[in-house]
Amino acid sequence: MRSFLKPLLTIAAMALGMTAIVPVPAWALVELNVNKGNVEPLPIAITDFQGGDALGAQISQIVAADLKRSGLFAPIDKSAFIEKITNPDAAPRFDDWKVINAQALVTGSVSKEADGRIRAQYRLWDTFAGQQMAGEQFFANDANQRRVAHIIADAIYERLTGEKGYFDTRIVFIDESGAKNARKKRLAIMDQDGANVRYLSDGRSIVLTPRFSPNRQEITYMSYESGQPRVYLLQIETGQRELVGNFPGMTFAPRFSPDGQKVIMSLLRDDGNSNIFAMDLRSRSTTRLTNSTAIDTSPSYSPDGSKVVFTSDRGGRAQIYVMGADGSGQTRISFGDGVYSTPVWSPRGDLIAFTKQTGGEFQIGVMKTDGSGERILSSGFQQEGPTWAPNGRVLMFFRDSNGGPKLVSVDLTGRNEQPIPTANFASDPAWSPLLE
Repeated sequence: MRSFLKPLLTIAAMALGMTAIVPVPAWALVELNVNKGNVEPLPIAITDFQGGDALGAQISQIVAADLKRSGLFAPIDKSAFIEKITNPDAAPRFDDWKVINAQALVTGSVSKEADGRIRAQYRLWDTFAGQQMAGEQFFANDANQRRVAHIIADAIYERLTGEKGYFDTRIVFIDESGAKNARKKRLAIMDQDGANVRYLSDGRSIVLTPRFSPNRQEITYMSYESGQPRVYLLQIETGQRELVGNFPGMTFAPRFSPDGQKVIMSLLRDDGNSNIFAMDLRSRSTTRLTNSTAIDTSPSYSPDGSKVVFTSDRGGRAQIYVMGADGSGQTRISFGDGVYSTPVWSPRGDLIAFTKQTGGEFQIGVMKTDGSGERILSSGFQQEGPTWAPNGRVLMFFRDSNGGPKLVSVDLTGRNEQPIPTANFASDPAWSPLLE
């Protein structure tokens, strides 16, 4: 349950109970075991929310699209529905839903309050157990209609899988338009499903590699507006921008520490070597973590902040290494064929995602934090830059196709690959934490 009190957003959640339904033992409730190797999508019926004219249907469509895109749910075509829900607060005719194999059912309503706010409520039913599993209501202003749907989808996802959802999130990325030899690159942000695109820069200067803070709506990114690479901090909600520093020779923007108080980056110093440095964002003091004659780059913190993963060619070609957050215990963990780059630690702490180039292909894969269990999730021409959803179940990356890059997501099974719609070409995605 989340409560939102920010000026641009007023959403409150309240649990909806049902006293008329006879409870059944908890073991009878439908659930998805997402830790199995091959999860069969759960058939789920999502009815149009009552009231609100077209808004009710729109909210239910967004909920259904979110759940379907996860690969864990199979929304049933509404033409198969037998019962027409007229009172979403009443118990449905469970037999009518069992006939069409709807193992879960979502009903809901939407209405306009006297103060102009929208009230949306949903109920999640286990049709075979004949029981309500969850129910909440939310209040929001007109600007946050889509957010209500994403929050409802997250609640359903969490109730049925036992894990946090990731639908009420945003993606910051580089929007690319124009001829290939004269691309206009703008910093942009959108909902995780591609809706509500908003531009954060005007395209007059090249911008690259935005990175989200893991605990706030704040990003770092690199800009060439001065002719040299500069790193900025940008507050998404206020638009306030702050210069972190000038970093000649930098190729990737820094990544945040888990507490958002530091950033970690690769810097080319006067000795000609590229090494890893951490910077305290308050004092702007830097600490050198590696001292190698090789190229050490692409650092990323573990979610508890105790370790850092990075790439180095100190062994002859770029491989993945792990070290303590203070630079201690630098250990190579990848030993596969090819060249590794852009390692990113999962928010769950259990896996490291990476880009791998081998045999003329670019691959997106994951491995355990000791380097074992390497799995390739996607292969193709010129694809790179994985970023994790905040629940650690889905990755997004960009792939060059039909003349330019586009965004793609894939889950940890590697079988649920989804294109992310954008009006123009798009690259360098970074996933936000759950909104608050």
